[in-house]
Amino acid sequence: MAQALAGFRPARRTPAERVPAADALHRVPAGPVTAPHALPGFARSTVDGYAVRAADTYGASEGLPGYLQVTGAVLMGPVMGTAPAVTVAAGTAVSMPTGGVLPPGADAVVMIEYTQQVMPGTIEVVRPVAPGEGIVRADEDAVPGAALVPAGRPLRAQDLAMLAAAGVTTVSVHARPRVTVLSTGDEVVPPEAAALRPGQVRDATAVALAALVTQAGGAPAYGGIVPDDPRALETALRSALTASDLIVISAGSSVGARDETAGVVRRLGEIWCHGLAVKPGKPTLLAECAGVPVIGLPGNPRSALVVFRLLGVPLVHLVGGCATSPAGPSPVGPSMGPPEPWVRARLARDLPSAAGRLDVVQVRVRDGVATPLFGPSALLSVLTAADGYVIIPDEATGLDAGTEVDVTIYR
Repeated sequence: MAQALAGFRPARRTPAERVPAADALHRVPAGPVTAPHALPGFARSTVDGYAVRAADTYGASEGLPGYLQVTGAVLMGPVMGTAPAVTVAAGTAVSMPTGGVLPPGADAVVMIEYTQQVMPGTIEVVRPVAPGEGIVRADEDAVPGAALVPAGRPLRAQDLAMLAAAGVTTVSVHARPRVTVLSTGDEVVPPEAAALRPGQVRDATAVALAALVTQAGGAPAYGGIVPDDPRALETALRSALTASDLIVISAGSSVGARDETAGVVRRLGEIWCHGLAVKPGKPTLLAECAGVPVIGLPGNPRSALVVFRLLGVPLVHLVGGCATSPAGPSPVGPSMGPPEPWVRARLARDLPSAAGRLDVVQVRVRDGVATPLFGPSALLSVLTAADGYVIIPDEATGLDAGTEVDVTIYR
């Protein structure tokens, strides 16, 4: 499983487009965004107090305070935008508000809590400060030309704040990957079907896959339901290739006489792998056709959704320009995009597994205890009851009750 994900690295990336920075939350920068000037742009106070020369406070203490003459004040409000009119000379101090511009001559700000006015125009200082204390430098947030946000990492709220502080109002980001979802099977009917004939099933997978694509930052498109006919599937796949950055084929990768996905994909491109050592989801197919990555998913909805979270979501991130997650490698290979939320919990019971196969087990988490949920792969209720899932690595032969495990939490 890990080898399949690590090895399958399609070169396709979506093109760049410019969008307003205010609308760029979770979008992926196509390149680093650099600071047009120093930030914050001026040295300023981080506390209420007095701007001083740090050397004038050396040796000050409660028992032997230092005394400084107050020669002025830096004001906020309408006067902001002009340099302070007062200079800090030896033996003097200037009253400072938080955020005020540091006046010339000062190299620190002593907090007001460590001062006391002993007479009009004179304060005593009961604690020394070091140069740079109580202030931020003009370029402490960023020097001119420094990367404010990196390429390949989805923009977060704090990133947008940094861009706004720098006056960056538009940003070049990767276009959202266009992901076409094709459903296959003569027995599959649309969700709006009012009544089912014997053997028919509503297409529950496509809507969930589209939701996962949206959650991963992609733009899903429903390609419709394709009957069990190789020519019909080939026509649908050829049509989807021209308008897609990624194609997902649901219910057409199992081994069987009716399942023609592999044959059709082989005629149009190259199959990377067909079959993975994972449960559920063994018959998964990974391929590339005309430069477009293609995923063939199992027919059972639960299997399809489990596999798409592990393989499809990282591919949406990859095609959309995401770099490897700072969270590091996961049990199924390098992670793309933002790290998934997870919690640490103890297993409520033994979990058997077969060596050489990666098992994905749904769990409910309560008070730090993860209780495994079981049922046939066709049952969606197992997924809806789960808070997340646990991965048993392929080298393990199971996990004992009480073992601490990482539970990936569903968002």
